[in-house]
Order: sequence, then C-alpha cells, then structure tokens
Amino acid sequence: MPKKKHYAASRSLAETAGKSASAEAQSGPKEKYRSGFVAIVGRPNAGKSTLLNRLVGQKLAIVTSKPQTTRNRIQGIVTQPAGQIVFIDTPGLHSADSALGRQMMHEVAAALEGIDVLLLMVDASRALPHADDLLLERAKRFRGKTILALNKVDGLPKQKLLPLIEAFHKAFEFAAIVPISALKGHGCRDLLSEIFLLLPEGEPYFPEDQVTDQPERFLAAEIVREKAIQSMYHEVPYALAVKVDKFEDSPTLLRIEVTMNVERDSQKKILIGHKGEMLKKIGTEARKELEVLLEKKIYLGLFVKVVPDWRENPQQVRELDWHAQLEALGQEEEGQG
Repeated sequence: MPKKKHYAASRSLAETAGKSASAEAQSGPKEKYRSGFVAIVGRPNAGKSTLLNRLVGQKLAIVTSKPQTTRNRIQGIVTQPAGQIVFIDTPGLHSADSALGRQMMHEVAAALEGIDVLLLMVDASRALPHADDLLLERAKRFRGKTILALNKVDGLPKQKLLPLIEAFHKAFEFAAIVPISALKGHGCRDLLSEIFLLLPEGEPYFPEDQVTDQPERFLAAEIVREKAIQSMYHEVPYALAVKVDKFEDSPTLLRIEVTMNVERDSQKKILIGHKGEMLKKIGTEARKELEVLLEKKIYLGLFVKVVPDWRENPQQVRELDWHAQLEALGQEEEGQG
C-alpha cells in the first residue's frame, strides 16, 4: 500500500470545540476518552461532503452543485480532547440504474459495516419524512444509534422547522435530531457533542494530527474531477472518471499525470475546448488548489480518453474504481520490492 500522508489540519471547528470541551473538563470530573466510526448517509446534494470538510477543518471531499459527485467512501478524522471521530462520507442514496450506480450503493452498504453511529443527513428545505423511505430504511436496518442532521436550516423559517423535527421524530426513534448549516457552521458543535455521547470508550484509531486516511494521489484525482465538473454541463460530469497515471515526488517538484475518462468523442471535445482552452482552465485551477493543499510545487499533466459507455460496464467501473487502483498500486510496489 502507498504511504499515507498525515495531513495537519488548520485551526478548525473541531479544534475549537475540543478546547472548549477541555476547559469544561478542568472544572468537573474528567470524561473518559471516546472514539469510533460514524457514517454520513443521505440523498444526493444533502450537504454530506460540505459537512465533512467543515468538521475536519479542511477540504477532503469535492463539493459541487451537481448531485452524485461523491463516488467513494472518504474518511475524515476529527480529534479533540474528548475523543476521536472517524467520519465516513458516502455517495448519495439513489435508485441505481447503472453499473456505476450499483457500485456507489455498494460503497454505502460497505460504509455501514462496523460503524458505531449512523448519521443521517437531509436537506431541511426539501425534506418530507413520509416520502423518504429509502433514507429511513437505512436507519431501520442499522442496529446501533442513529442521529439525524437537518441541514440548510439557515434558509428555513422557524415555523417550518419545528413541524419538520416533529415529523421526523414520529417517523423514527432517533437518538438526537440536530438542526445545522454545514455551509455556515451553525449547529455543528452541537452535532459533535451528540456524537461523542454515543461513541464507546476507547483509544484513538489515528494520530491526532491526521485528518484523512486517503493518499495524496486520491485527493489529486478528486480535485481534478471537481474542477472539470464545475466547468462542464449536461451529462458530462456523470460520464467523467479520473485516474492518476503518474505521481512522482521529488524535493523540488511533485509530478502528477492524470487521465480523464469520458464515454463519447463529443464529451472529449467539450473537455478539451477550443484550442485546448477548457483543458488548460481545468488544469490551472486544479494545480493551484493542489499546491495550496499539499504545500508543494506541482506539475500537472491532463489527458482525455474515450472509454465508450464505461458506466454500464461492470469491468470498466471496477477498473476506474479508486479501491481497485489502490490494490493495483500496492501490487506494483510489492513487485518492485
């Protein structure tokens, strides 16, 4: 397996909350350290990735206005004096109608194995508990405690929020229902407190300065995919899969070469743009963000390849899946060793 980076988070909400908890602990009985895994599950565009980035204190998951952009389980780690929470961000729940969709729903099911707390997340501005059986079914099948986060409440009048909380309370026995705004941070500290109450006592799973278990090359692929999605329209974002072909680090330069896979020649032309202008725009935006994130000078080479109807082909989906890429990389390194 490739070496994993211990990313040092900047001052974050979790860090601030931790210091507050530490001050409280000094004035009363010392709380026992708690740690565990929490899966964030919700519909597409519920704000799961935005919440993960907010709680961790830096960008780990890509965020776009288009649904179903998270395709893999992404772990974000929040450590404070009270304990450690390992969050697992998952693809948005939807009815799978392709090999890619089925793979994404497999990611959700796998994320629920061995977790301590399930965090359901809904967009409060569009939530209808009686109409969201797919979401509530996940909670009913989970044997542990479930917390409901009602997101985007900053744009919802109080007279609409309270009946919504009551409706969800009647629909399922949640351990807690917490109104939040993942974008602005409102209620996120309360959400962390509720989660810590449900976690078992135990030692941390990761070093306190580590905020993700994802290798740098995964983050590079996701940042490129995000910039391409933000620049595209219509069906192109969903037909796009990004694969890192080369990731060579030296003392002076990190060299990254990436292939963006699409399904049709017309999509390839859109990605490249007139005289390569679109490809240059995507590459420049991705490189600048990666240089800030990884704190390194980067050369980023982008290529576009047509893989006809890859989303409908289970073998192609597996080949472009991040977990398969990691396994292949690990086998390559073992062969060189």
